[in-house]
Amino acid sequence: MYPVCMAKKVSIVIVSYNVRPQLTECIDSVRLALAGLSGDITVVDNCSKDDTVEYLQKHYLDVQLIINQENVGFARANNQAIRQTDSEYVLLLNPDTIVYEPTIHGCIDFMDAHPEAGGTGVRMLNREGKAAPESRRAIPTPWVAMLKMLGCTRRYYMSNLPWDEPSRIEVISGAYCMLRRKALDEVGLLDEDYFMYGEDIDLSYRLLKGGWQNWYLPYDIVHYKGGSTQKTSFRYVHVFYQAMLIFFRKHYGHLSFFFSLPIKVAIYFRAFLALIEMQSARLRQFINPRTDAYEKD
Repeated sequence: MYPVCMAKKVSIVIVSYNVRPQLTECIDSVRLALAGLSGDITVVDNCSKDDTVEYLQKHYLDVQLIINQENVGFARANNQAIRQTDSEYVLLLNPDTIVYEPTIHGCIDFMDAHPEAGGTGVRMLNREGKAAPESRRAIPTPWVAMLKMLGCTRRYYMSNLPWDEPSRIEVISGAYCMLRRKALDEVGLLDEDYFMYGEDIDLSYRLLKGGWQNWYLPYDIVHYKGGSTQKTSFRYVHVFYQAMLIFFRKHYGHLSFFFSLPIKVAIYFRAFLALIEMQSARLRQFINPRTDAYEKD
């Protein structure tokens, strides 16, 4: 039994867009995981076209709701909620996640015991229960980014680290990102130049530059990756690789033209390949929709 805390300990922020069924499952899991903690849940709805707002207003009266009149993006929506909270910790959480009961307590206990920890991430499990490699990532320096785009991902995913022990990492995934308020006050909130994707890398990098540590902890969530994103759209490809370019220009723009040009060319080339792969998948589905359906199972 966890002791009841008298002071506000943690605020959970969930940005939602047209994923009401997944969102309510996520909130239900968070409620259980918050047992014994003084915390609150804020949902920022980015102008969903489904019944998210009406459903929360009727069935989740304890959830604070921020209703946007347009889709302002992931970074800006999170910042809206963060500015309205005053807890010691902030947890940024994707709506397509299920949080296991010990996870939030475990992260807070660790951060209480390690004041140098600016943020923590956890072991993200996919639908099959396997640990997702993006649970631990490295900063995409020009060299690391080049290796990743060439298919050499061991360094980027920090594959040398054990899964069952706490480990220092470089990038905390925005799908589950526990942050110390003091660290946020020092390094700043999410960069709103990023509409979606890349903002977690940018914030993690600024935490490290600010002298804080980022940690991976062996507590679990299930991440139904892509539940709130249509990853077979041109817009997804455009936004994802645009975020890579924003990060590169912001943090490595000082590099010489002859060094930075190959990275930028590689980013555009990878985006082009992704579009080709998407069009090929659509063509296969058009020719033989049953085969494509089996591949998704």
